[in-house]
Amino acid sequence: MKTLKETKCGETVRVVKINGTGAVKRRIMDMGITKGIEIYVRKVAPLGDPVEVTVRGYELSLRKADADNIDVE
Repeated sequence: MKTLKETKCGETVRVVKINGTGAVKRRIMDMGITKGIEIYVRKVAPLGDPVEVTVRGYELSLRKADADNIDVE
């Protein structure tokens, strides 16, 4: 199982599981990232932080720490 942080630029992946607890998990879900949704990785910054993705038709920037909590396939 790989995480969103490990996903390469230009790939489309599907969310399998969101790790983390409490406020961290709730914040990720409030951004529209839920189990089963497809995420397209648009850009990755040179040092890997942040990761720019397209989810549910809008662009979103995620920190590496948040992207590491999202398991994808």
